[in-house]
Amino acid sequence: MQSGIFDFPATERIVYGQPTAVALTAEADRLGASRVFLMASRTMSRNTDEVAKVRDALDSRYAGLYDAMPALTPREAVLDATRAARAVRADLIVTFGGGSLTDAGKMVRLCLQHGIDDLDGFDAYRSTLGADGKRENPTFDGPSVDQISVPTTLSAGDFNATAGALDHRSKTKHSYRHHLLVPRVVILDPAPTVHTPMWVWLSTGIRALDHATEGLCSQFSNPVSDMYYVHALKLLAAALPRVKQNPRDLDARLDCQLATWLSTAGRHGGVQMGASHAIGHALGATCGVPHGYTSCVMLPYVLRYNEPANADRQRLVAEAMAHPGERAAEVVSSFIGALGLPRRLTEVDVSRERFGVIAEHALHDAWLYTNPRKMSTAHDVLEILNAAA
Repeated sequence: MQSGIFDFPATERIVYGQPTAVALTAEADRLGASRVFLMASRTMSRNTDEVAKVRDALDSRYAGLYDAMPALTPREAVLDATRAARAVRADLIVTFGGGSLTDAGKMVRLCLQHGIDDLDGFDAYRSTLGADGKRENPTFDGPSVDQISVPTTLSAGDFNATAGALDHRSKTKHSYRHHLLVPRVVILDPAPTVHTPMWVWLSTGIRALDHATEGLCSQFSNPVSDMYYVHALKLLAAALPRVKQNPRDLDARLDCQLATWLSTAGRHGGVQMGASHAIGHALGATCGVPHGYTSCVMLPYVLRYNEPANADRQRLVAEAMAHPGERAAEVVSSFIGALGLPRRLTEVDVSRERFGVIAEHALHDAWLYTNPRKMSTAHDVLEILNAAA
């Protein structure tokens, strides 16, 4: 008899289809916030009037802005943002941008809670990998400052209790986990996302598709999680091409956003990701490949590698994407190509000379060891990298 546990996150509300400024002020009022520190992407802050709308709506509750967070959430930038938030005595962090910014908000809250003020201070709170390939999370107090997230990409970090931050010294992106790190409120407003570069929107959409695909193909699957993943795939397969065809289609954009939520919801049932995520993390940390692109160039090849172990589950992916009876790897690869996104490592400037380092870094990612087809050596990773070269 199948058994398991659904461990729901501390997310309190997901508000969708409402203007950001309206929803945010209502939620700030509800949470009793009086010193709202805004962390926004450069695009939203400097190239649009979206941040100005939020600032004006918050009025006297607006406490300050940080808009210089680089991709992959480096520790140095997290410390800079923390100093700015601490200086204005922030009692609510609002992140308005992509996945790196969402993670940055989580990390700033962790730093505020524990007085982290130098690069080495992060180490006591990061997850490590045990000899058995399982992630080990240290015990610590969660943040007392809340976060509201307004995502403008489809990376889905807004819906989980894990944050990632890059240590430039080791070229490793470490994970930090606490159930209270998840944003308390997520606002899904498709209107500001028209300013997101199309390649970012579409590639992070493939990231969401990667979540749903590896979740549906996981050996830890269960009927409830399958429901989330299948519907996420259906929505993404229909809505991403619609956005590419008409960037102003807000209904399609909202479908993408809701699909992104669904693509992570199955994780609450204990479902684990696999090699596409594990190798993707290593590609980002060692080669600077954006997370959306890592899924574009890895997922089809991981599906091919895993087919001997889970062909039955992969058939569900192809069916959900409206291609019943076809091989999931080919369906996913064709879908990525039709969106004009890269499908090989050479297309994202990763040469074979880097493969050894990438493989070694992937061995330190817990999701390599939950891949449906057993993986435990650098040779296993290199087999996939060589196929994707």
